[in-house]
Amino acid sequence: MTTMRDDMIVVGLDIGSSKVCAVAGRLIRNKDHITLEVLGVGRALSDGVTKGSVVNINRTVDAINRAIDEVATQSDLDIEIVNVGFSGQITAKRQNGSITRSSPGDEVTSLDIDQLLGDMYRSPTLAGTEIVHVLPMDFIVDNESGVEDPVGRNGVKLAADFQVITAQTSAAVNTRKCIERTKNHLIREKLVLSPLASALAVLTDAEREAGVALVDIGGGTTDLAIYHRNVLRHVSVFPWAGNSLTKDIELGCKILPQQAELLKTKFGNADPNNVRLNEVVSVPGLPGRLPKDVLLKNVAIIIEERLKELAALVQAEIIRSGYKDKLLGGIVLTGGTASVHGIEHIFRRVTDVDIRVGYPDQLEHNLRADLVSDPAYATALGLVWAGFKSIDERISFISDPGRPVEPLPLPRPVAPVNPRTDKEPEKKASGIMDWLRKMTNSDFGEKETDHY
Repeated sequence: MTTMRDDMIVVGLDIGSSKVCAVAGRLIRNKDHITLEVLGVGRALSDGVTKGSVVNINRTVDAINRAIDEVATQSDLDIEIVNVGFSGQITAKRQNGSITRSSPGDEVTSLDIDQLLGDMYRSPTLAGTEIVHVLPMDFIVDNESGVEDPVGRNGVKLAADFQVITAQTSAAVNTRKCIERTKNHLIREKLVLSPLASALAVLTDAEREAGVALVDIGGGTTDLAIYHRNVLRHVSVFPWAGNSLTKDIELGCKILPQQAELLKTKFGNADPNNVRLNEVVSVPGLPGRLPKDVLLKNVAIIIEERLKELAALVQAEIIRSGYKDKLLGGIVLTGGTASVHGIEHIFRRVTDVDIRVGYPDQLEHNLRADLVSDPAYATALGLVWAGFKSIDERISFISDPGRPVEPLPLPRPVAPVNPRTDKEPEKKASGIMDWLRKMTNSDFGEKETDHY
């Protein structure tokens, strides 16, 4: 059996609200089986991003440099080009576009689709926003609607319904500045919405076809992407995620932020019934102060309540999308918070659909693959996969063709890759629930534009 390694090496850069993560990889082909060989992994804590948007360029650049340096050291790469993930404040709008073909006697070609797609990227947007993705849903050829792939069909008029995804121009500009100001003056090959990248790493083709909702719970945002019949049908981003959970633990247990994060990641459990009543963890106090014992059951109660609210928020958005009864593949949870023990039970109880945690797979076994086989690395690995897989097989580009990117070779190796107890926490009014009440009081069926 012959194994072949692709020469092309792709680097994915996930600029998150709590960390910056970089992964370098290349394809391994073994007959019809394809895996991803992870060549290097870099991770750096970052406080320059809030709710998915860059707010401090210098701090973010510093974190990117540290993550890229770690990848370069591990993999002996001279890194110049990266695929970059983004989240933050986006707007997803369904929009129709059409063209009249210049050669109506010939079959529809991919060039016709490119022309239609290019026209959509030139659509007017609200002041202070720019289009980052235009993704087709269903095509229309003359009077025939519901066409999944129009290539090869005869017709004069080609039209389609699109998901047009826009971002705040300031947020997009800040992200580009961060890439350009790195010490290696990195070049952005692709800018990919984070849940679309994560989908490449954790969803199966069967799930996309049957209907599935991907819920990517990161540090600053929770991203939702709904697929049906192998097409992206709905996308939204919510400003509540893992950092919100950490803040709740910090306030509820009256401890420092870093201690709350450690409690969440090391001892977090979404089911208080699985935690012994008197099980405690001793948390160091301030200098000169006694340590504090924290009841893990109280931590579990806090986690359970916040995740129930988040699951209800996701459920409300799925209902609003119109795809609630079309998700035979259920919900796939990924992102760092998806590793919290018992999270599947919470989401299953609230949404009443099948739930699984999405771990990156199709990885060539090595020590680095073991490190990134974790939901927290789904976006970074998906950005690597974006160099080899298409977000949508029917289109040839996923970003504005009018925004030039300098064509440089992808990175190649420069060497062979060789004691007191806290009280029961009080349940306080939540920003999520306030927003959810507003959502559930609105008409789910009529609102087309989603602002987050």
